[in-house]
Amino acid sequence: MAKLLWFIGATVGGWVGWWLGEQFGGVFTAFIVSMVGTGAGIYWAHRYTADHF
Repeated sequence: MAKLLWFIGATVGGWVGWWLGEQFGGVFTAFIVSMVGTGAGIYWAHRYTADHF
């Protein structure tokens, strides 16, 4: 269950990061911000699963 939530966190974080990066720059900016978003999504999902599972 934890790995599924990490995957969902990474997917949502990457999507949000891509969307934000696309608003402020081009494809390269979107890529960089999506990597940060992916990391943030994994981090928050990991913290959530550590507290609840």
